[in-house]
Amino acid sequence: MSMSRTLVRSHVHVQKHFLTASTSRAQSGSVVSTGAAASQTPPPPPSQGRWRYFLQTLGRVTLVTVVGGKCSSATFYYIAHKEKNPGPQLPFDPSKKTLVILGSGWGATSLLKGLDTSDYNTIVVSPKNFFLFTPLLPSVAVGTLNARSILQPTRYLTRHKQRQVLVIEAEAKEVDPVNKTVTLSDDSEIRGQISSTTIPYDYLVYAVGAETQTFGIPGVKEHACFMKELHDAEKMQGRFLDCVESAAFPGQSDEEKDRLLHMVVVGGGPTGIELSGELRDFLEEDLKSWYPELASRIRITLVEALPSVLPSFSKELIAYTERTFKESDIDILTKTMVRKVNEKSVVLKGPDGVEREVPCGMVVWAAGNTSRQITRDLMAKLPEDQANKRGITVDDHLRMKGSRDIFAIGDCTASSYAPTAQVASQQGSYLSRVFKLLAKKDQLEADLSHAETSEEAEKLKKQVDKVKLKPFHYSHQGSLAYIGSDKAIADLPIFGREWTSGGVATFMFWRSAYLSTLFSLRNRSLVAGDWMRVKLWGR
Repeated sequence: MSMSRTLVRSHVHVQKHFLTASTSRAQSGSVVSTGAAASQTPPPPPSQGRWRYFLQTLGRVTLVTVVGGKCSSATFYYIAHKEKNPGPQLPFDPSKKTLVILGSGWGATSLLKGLDTSDYNTIVVSPKNFFLFTPLLPSVAVGTLNARSILQPTRYLTRHKQRQVLVIEAEAKEVDPVNKTVTLSDDSEIRGQISSTTIPYDYLVYAVGAETQTFGIPGVKEHACFMKELHDAEKMQGRFLDCVESAAFPGQSDEEKDRLLHMVVVGGGPTGIELSGELRDFLEEDLKSWYPELASRIRITLVEALPSVLPSFSKELIAYTERTFKESDIDILTKTMVRKVNEKSVVLKGPDGVEREVPCGMVVWAAGNTSRQITRDLMAKLPEDQANKRGITVDDHLRMKGSRDIFAIGDCTASSYAPTAQVASQQGSYLSRVFKLLAKKDQLEADLSHAETSEEAEKLKKQVDKVKLKPFHYSHQGSLAYIGSDKAIADLPIFGREWTSGGVATFMFWRSAYLSTLFSLRNRSLVAGDWMRVKLWGR
């Protein structure tokens, strides 16, 4: 052991001596070099080559790209794997209250997304087992997007909740506000031995939406295509292509070709505007290549009963939209009403009061909403509190007037807000917070009923009194609409002022806004992929 230490010390001593000698020689050598440099100019140092600098920069960029790409890919894979593989859930708790949600639209889905299901036994009843991102429905109608790209299965949301959520694909037939029950029926093509039942509720969220308003105009239901549900978009797409193929049939007269290729869109709101713009894109980007002999004959006419289209937008954006449509050869007929829809024509009444029959191949109806039959039946059971024919009357907390246990949101209500997805989404998010407070209040009241001492009861009573619901306030986040030709318009409130914009840059903002609004990474990936597919290979 001592010999090893001696050898180590000797070795270190030799190293120190060697280093000292080397340092002395280096210092003396540097003095000599300095003296020689005084008598002659040293040669300039070799400059670094541009090629070497380029390769170093390229290497750094490649390294950052690879590392960043791997991190992004790993994050993407982790989120996708987590969404695809939900974990275990808590079972139903008999001690919890039952919350029944009717519908799977914007309001119901926003409620489900924010709801703490550990507080309730939650049941969702809807004839659709999915959520439909309706703002992009016109894109599905012309093949820009695949139908599955804008669908979000309801169970995709419910399976990621803390407690199990029962999802029933059925049509609600009746709501009994007195006995607090909902009667529902399976109206699908395939039914089991049991296709009808009645379920009780403690709280009911009524979010069944509305159906398309036809204003009693003859022929609308029989001959027009709607633009509200997924099957409407698919039906319109099939009929539109059928019109084009029928016009291409050999021997077709020019008059019949013009009729078949005339598309009439009724409704100058965002849906009608976006559908007209999508049809124009389909014509310019695809049909001109595949049907060059017919493309020049295709006409698009937009019919609006009001003095202008897009009444909720600013005058500047309305004028910009009208100019864009005029450049795209889309005819806009304002102050024009539809009197009748026939199989091969539509009867219009213009501002001069004269009725004209206009030949057309297809009519798309995108005008107005009206209450469903079940909504009218429910309102009839509370005639003193529900007298508004437009829909269900609610209070500041979205409670249905006349019933303490029913909340109504979305298009089925007669609120002062516009029947838009933005309103319904905020109402659903608000109710998720309301039900959290109600669960807390219910638990405190249950504890109060079992309080053993007066001091404990008084303390719990004070806590119950502190639980108060704030009224619902809608915060308008702006309005967006696509008008075709890779252009969009935006009417946004920024710092207390209305900011308006239109053009290609707004179109990019429109796309990014809709991508961020989609409910899952799956939908965002599918929609972005569809946009890329259409850009590369068409519809």
